[in-house]
This record gives sequence, C-alpha cells and structure tokens, in this order.
Amino acid sequence: MGKRSPDRLNWAVQQCRDRGLRRTKALEEVLRTLIGSPRPLTLADLVESKALRNQCDKATVYRLLMRLEENGILRRLGLHDRCAYFTMKYPGKHSDYLICSECGTIEELDIACPVEALEKEISAKSGYRKLYHELEFFGVCPDCA
Repeated sequence: MGKRSPDRLNWAVQQCRDRGLRRTKALEEVLRTLIGSPRPLTLADLVESKALRNQCDKATVYRLLMRLEENGILRRLGLHDRCAYFTMKYPGKHSDYLICSECGTIEELDIACPVEALEKEISAKSGYRKLYHELEFFGVCPDCA
C-alpha cells in the first residue's frame, strides 16, 4: 500500500467493505480526515473538522469510530479516564507513542521501535506468527513537569 492519501483511503474503504461496514459519506470523511492528519485525533477533533462539521452529528461519528476500532482499522490511544485519540492502523506499519498522564497530550515516538527485535525473538521461540505490538509510554510532559 502506498503512502499517498488516495491509496490509503482506497485501502481503508476496502477494509471496511471486507468487514461488512457500509460505505457512507460520513465513513469516508472520517477515514479521509484521519488519514490526512499528521497526529491522532479525538472525537471532538473529528466532529469539529471542516469535512464533518456539517456532515453528521457527534453520535454518528462516535459509532463510526467504535466500529472502525472493533474491526481493527483504527487504534485507540490515551489514558482510560481521559479523552481517547484515534489513529489509522496500516499493515506492516506501527507507531509508538508518549502520553502525558497530566494533560493527555500524545506524541509519536521519533525513534526506531525498541521492541521490534524482541518481537522477532518471541516469534521465533514461541512459534507465533503475525505477531504485533502496540507500545504506549506514559509520563509527565515538559509543559506539565
């Protein structure tokens, strides 16, 4: 899959079809907005986005996010008692994040994944295939410190 937005949107729409999700304008706009964002987005970010502001209500966007997460197309990030952030899950690519336990800010780690070698070792020793991980580090950001 290419890194261009149309390629990613086509891939995401096909993933939705394969999982029995109906293709709607709201679904496409949620996917397009998440794909085009350089960072994970909250429900409020999506609802207030130019593409969705007049398209559908908050409950519709929430239901879409839940379905997309349940079907493995999105990843939910954040502290359980705080606002959730959502980001796309692409095959063969993952991102690791730093999450502030004070303000909830989320940043993508800009270093090579420290767990990939361990993942390969676990796969080799356990026989598990298609092994993957999702890594989130929690702490206090410089602004809150």
